Amino acid sequence: MYNRIVSFLPSATEIIYLLGSQDILLGVTHQCNYPNEAKNKPQVIKSVFNSESMTSLQIEEKIQELSRIQSDVFLINYELLKKIQPDLIISQGLCDVCSPHNKEIDKAIQFLNNKPDTLVLDPHTVDDIIQNILDIARSVGKEHKGLEVKNSLIKRIEKISTSKNKKPKVICLEWIDPLYLCGHWVPQMVEIAGGINGISKIGQRSHKIELSQISQFEPDILIMMPCGFDIDKILGEYGSLQKNHEWNSLKAVQDGMVFAVDALSSFSRPSPRIITGIEILSKIINPDSFVDLNVPLNSYTRLKN
Repeated sequence: MYNRIVSFLPSATEIIYLLGSQDILLGVTHQCNYPNEAKNKPQVIKSVFNSESMTSLQIEEKIQELSRIQSDVFLINYELLKKIQPDLIISQGLCDVCSPHNKEIDKAIQFLNNKPDTLVLDPHTVDDIIQNILDIARSVGKEHKGLEVKNSLIKRIEKISTSKNKKPKVICLEWIDPLYLCGHWVPQMVEIAGGINGISKIGQRSHKIELSQISQFEPDILIMMPCGFDIDKILGEYGSLQKNHEWNSLKAVQDGMVFAVDALSSFSRPSPRIITGIEILSKIINPDSFVDLNVPLNSYTRLKN
């Protein structure tokens, strides 16, 4: 069991709080904002740019620029890290843009005199996310609590997946400009919620997609979930798509079946709130079957043509 943990991963921070082990969490990232109390933890990682006021295109261009010049996306507060002297650092191997990646954890370990252990999480499916909860629970000596959380989440999944519903074709978009198709755990979320996932495969990385590919699949439902965006930020950018003739010709758009979800809270991060995301999808995909299912207020909305 570890006693001085630093989290380079917002979802790991969430899990540690859920397990009731926040007292041994001594350092987090600037993105660790859930639960709200996590904002008060010392931040050992910050981004080199503030994306809050940037459009999806501006963010994409900035990431491409940093990649081109081989510059860091994240900055480590080495002095703070040295003061904390963690015995465990939790990071991720999934995406070098969304959260600090393997190279950041390597730099941190090289700087510290007392080398901490590392736990690198690399979830690609809903099952992987649940397993990560058990992995962290084992690290903090809360195996029993981890199993309780796991069983609770599985029951919620089973409540959705065992329902007999229609099967509309669904496409989820992870970025607006350029368009990216959701990958990783999202295709599985769609299938659990009763939809036919479009084009992408479970566990596959997100990737760019052309409007012509979306048109060829003819989705019944389009769901906008740009990585890290809340609904207000999606609404602020959706106007650019509304001016696109090819977008407007899509069946789902013409039928008024385009939705925006709070991606930041329930879809982008591989945390227990992914199960809430499945519940949100079930209400979008099969609203008549899940009228009585409660989801957070303002967690999704239908977009106007």
